[in-house]
Amino acid sequence: MELNLRGTPSEVLPIDEASQLGHARRVAQRRAEGAGLDETAAGRLALVVMELGTNLLKHAGSGLLYLRAVPGLDCQGVEVLAVDRGPGFELGRCLVDGYSTRGTQGTGLGALQRLADVFDAYADARGAAILARVYPRGAARDLPLGIVQQPIDGETACGDAWHLVLQRGRLGVLVIDGLGHGSEAERAAQAGAAAYAGAPFDSPAPLFGELNRAMTATRGGAVAVAQYDAATGCLTFAGIGNIGATLLGPGKPRGLASLPGIVGNQFRKVQSFAYEDVAGQLLILFSDGLQSRWNLDDYPGLRHRHPALIAAVLHRDFRRGRDDVTVLAIALEGIRD
Repeated sequence: MELNLRGTPSEVLPIDEASQLGHARRVAQRRAEGAGLDETAAGRLALVVMELGTNLLKHAGSGLLYLRAVPGLDCQGVEVLAVDRGPGFELGRCLVDGYSTRGTQGTGLGALQRLADVFDAYADARGAAILARVYPRGAARDLPLGIVQQPIDGETACGDAWHLVLQRGRLGVLVIDGLGHGSEAERAAQAGAAAYAGAPFDSPAPLFGELNRAMTATRGGAVAVAQYDAATGCLTFAGIGNIGATLLGPGKPRGLASLPGIVGNQFRKVQSFAYEDVAGQLLILFSDGLQSRWNLDDYPGLRHRHPALIAAVLHRDFRRGRDDVTVLAIALEGIRD
């Protein structure tokens, strides 16, 4: 299996009133066309978006819908995330047809589970996050990857970039945060991402040399690169600047070390660190638009949910709001040789 994914920001739609549901459905239709979904799959996606949007209004009063194209291991699909700060719910009971917390018919989450090819949810007293992915029926194997990326409020250009490559049991992941925000930060991040795409599995020293050369004519930025080999269970990580990185396994979380500097401007050296026996663990990379003082242990059970829910909950609760933000989570157990 091979994937080469050039990152794009999430499309984030506020849902505060019923009149916004029609717009959300039209956005979903465009996403379905872009992903090449057939008429049946596009119809299921439209129903998913309407049901999730309606649930946000009924049960939380308002919330956000995140939409993006997502890669399966065989074909492309569309992901919808509904995120709110409502009262939460008990998932097991809400999936049973006929159960309702608001006096409705109680078919919402059960219907969503049947419509979607991938469905998962997480809720507590802080709110809820619901994931639905739609692929051509029977054609997709899901990639356990979650990404939320958003520019600073008021900007359309995003100064963060990410890139992911999957090739014969090897995973390569890049996250860049261009200095500042806006179009110049975007230019810096995209220059680095383009250089990375040509050699994602080079060893870190020459790879960072290429990134540095590509970003020299820009304002530069922070860069982190992770490489995982399913055959050996080893992950190699190298970072310059303030991209956060965490490995979550059976014990305590492990923060992955970056060195100070600015790629494209000034840094003395790059040093890579090897982490053995990480098969089955969760890798999370995030730009400094996300606060670093979060702990998934404060969210009982969340680390065992789909990585897309993890990325969405962290974005909801720890986004700083004054910079572009990227949160990327991937379950390494889904990467096989």
